[in-house]
Amino acid sequence: MDRSELIRVYLWPIPPRSTNLRLVVEATVIVTPVLDDWVAFGALVPKLDAALAATSERVTILVVDDGSASVPAELALAAAPAAIDGITVVRLRRNLGHQRAIAVGLAYVFEKSDARSIVVMDADGEDEPADVPRLLARMRERGDGAVVFAERARRSESLAFRVFYQFYRFLHWLLVGRAARVGNFSAFPRRALNRLVVVSELWNHFAAAVYRSRIPVDTVPTARGKRYGGRSSMSFIGLVVHGMSALSVYGDVVGVRLLASAAVLVAISLTGIGALVVVKVATSMVIAQWALITAGMLLLLCVQAVMFIFVLSVNILDGRNRFGFIPLRDYAIYIDEVVTMPVSVAESGS
Repeated sequence: MDRSELIRVYLWPIPPRSTNLRLVVEATVIVTPVLDDWVAFGALVPKLDAALAATSERVTILVVDDGSASVPAELALAAAPAAIDGITVVRLRRNLGHQRAIAVGLAYVFEKSDARSIVVMDADGEDEPADVPRLLARMRERGDGAVVFAERARRSESLAFRVFYQFYRFLHWLLVGRAARVGNFSAFPRRALNRLVVVSELWNHFAAAVYRSRIPVDTVPTARGKRYGGRSSMSFIGLVVHGMSALSVYGDVVGVRLLASAAVLVAISLTGIGALVVVKVATSMVIAQWALITAGMLLLLCVQAVMFIFVLSVNILDGRNRFGFIPLRDYAIYIDEVVTMPVSVAESGS
């Protein structure tokens, strides 16, 4: 018998292409954004399936294709999935970036499924599939609608990255009042999703939006995994923009802290200038040339600080009057099509 006759290929049914495809799922949906890294996604699926099968979890994977050059026609696996009920791909009209792709995916899950729980994770291997059941277990243990994040107890990045990350955490603490502790990897119930899909800040940064919306938060210590292959598409500039996006969620808080700092600077400058005036008028002491120069610099600094306070105050007030992006209302305009990704399984006979 020819070898080709000994191979059986099983394909999951493919519904007609549509942006209105509904996820027939009542258990868990895993949302993961992908940009061209389909090889890593192909490595993730069997590892994720093995981790979930050991705990009797049933999931559907929602892949948000963030503007990939091409999407594979099917996913080839060595064995049929035991815990994964299907893979749906939401193709976006353009590249939106990691965080905004997550926002679109979550809004789609809310509107098109009855999922009781949601997991957000990366598809490159740095979020360990074995941690997904742990996150779901902690979420159910709490039972209060909390978002359970994976908190890195051990990191595997380069020294340079860790140094910059610690600097970013310090800056985040200085400007926001809370150090950045978590990323996107998380699990949460539908109760939390109901709140997130109307949080405008979700458009810029998922984790920061969760904290800003005052949804209960818990963490599970995890280790950062290694990429399944290739290199990260996130450049240094992209990392900086990612950090700034997190800070932008707290724009008003950052603004108020900067206003307070500028006000303190103005007070110090005026105090210094006033002290020099008192010494000049009320005493016979000779004012040194350097003191006069310092007074002039303090006066200039005071004027600039007052201008900064005025401009920043106007921007903060204007920002509070704007009606921003609402994920549930606006997400659909970015979706090109929604398709089911078929899975092929090759089995050879003897």
